[in-house]
Amino acid sequence: MLTVQTFTFNPVQENTYVLYNETGACCIIDPGCYFASEEQQLAAFVEEAGLNPVLLLNTHCHLDHIFGNRFVHQKWGLELHLHRGEVPVLERGPASGQLWQLPFVNYDGPLHFLDEGDTVRIGDDELAVLFTPGHSPGHVSFYSAAQRFILSGDVLFEGSVGRTDLPGGDFTILEESIRTKLYTLPEDVIVYSGHGGTTTIGDERRGNPFVAML
Repeated sequence: MLTVQTFTFNPVQENTYVLYNETGACCIIDPGCYFASEEQQLAAFVEEAGLNPVLLLNTHCHLDHIFGNRFVHQKWGLELHLHRGEVPVLERGPASGQLWQLPFVNYDGPLHFLDEGDTVRIGDDELAVLFTPGHSPGHVSFYSAAQRFILSGDVLFEGSVGRTDLPGGDFTILEESIRTKLYTLPEDVIVYSGHGGTTTIGDERRGNPFVAML
């Protein structure tokens, strides 16, 4: 059974997730730690909880979600898993950092590609990979059917949706992703978003003002 630990990092207030089970195996999703103190906070949690990091995952590669990829790779030797559609976004990271006055050194290790229908395994626990573009061209979400939660990255928020005015964004595609991949999940599924608090699929289907259920 997976436990979800949330950290809110960097000036953009991005949610970084550590998922771990009773064996101590864990995955790190969208490490946004920008400052040394944030890197230390993440490392201290992993060490104090006695965890063994086994996977590094990105829902997408906007800079606030990838600041900590290099740190995680260097600290625990993890290689990055992402959708191939995010490679250009990842490569633009440092230039985006300069634009936003948040310079950083990008991850430069091996890449492993995720596709719709793939299964990510953390010990005996599984996450299904859902292809959910629109906010970013290769955005994916990670769904636990057994525990009824989804890590939606920047696709769906509590009462909001991901912005589509960045390169590769498309609101029509984002709507389609939400309606066909997320709103079709059970109503009680908890949504862990890339920013802000948690919500549920049912609450967003009924009340999200940006994408209504048809």
